[in-house]
Amino acid sequence: MGLPTPDTGHLRQTEYATVYEPAEDTYLLLDALENDREELQAQRPTICVEIGSGSGCVSAFLGQVLSPYGALILSTDINPAANNATRETVAKASSESVFDQCRTRFVQALDGRLRGKIDVLMFNPPYVVTPSAEVDSTIEAAAWAGGVLGREVLDLLIPQVPALLSPGGRFYLVIIEQNKPEDIIAGFAALGLAGQRVLSRRAGIESLSILRFTKPVL
Repeated sequence: MGLPTPDTGHLRQTEYATVYEPAEDTYLLLDALENDREELQAQRPTICVEIGSGSGCVSAFLGQVLSPYGALILSTDINPAANNATRETVAKASSESVFDQCRTRFVQALDGRLRGKIDVLMFNPPYVVTPSAEVDSTIEAAAWAGGVLGREVLDLLIPQVPALLSPGGRFYLVIIEQNKPEDIIAGFAALGLAGQRVLSRRAGIESLSILRFTKPVL
């Protein structure tokens, strides 16, 4: 039997109207994490970070994946409602992990303290192909509007990832086919991170995939 999906029923409250609700892309990431459960537990991560946590479903689920071991799981989002929603979601999670939330873009407010220390990094970025003007045009659009190739937000993070990960650290990334996944994998390879597509699924008109990147242990 698989692990239960975290309870996000509180998102029905009006105060969370701007929060991205769990959808097929969320569930695909949950499946990828669960598929890697044995490897993740063997890794014994101490610091994990979800960028753009939205509902907090992924952060809470990672806590279950790592159980009976625990880690510090940090969730970041630029939407204060998402920070609060994540706080409620993880509070209901059955996990030995310690959870914390931070309102920031990517990990900017925490960068100095996290550099080279993140064992598991997760990001379901705004990947929908849109005009550049739609990127961050509203707090809701910030969760889905990705600009040219759906990559404008992701491309800002990519150069930072190698320095953030610990040796052996993993980065899980949600993408769609229009984001040109092979180009993303090649770009990370040039930065020294090995990557591969670990899971794919069709969801309506979107072809979703999870890419996993690993920093070498020197």
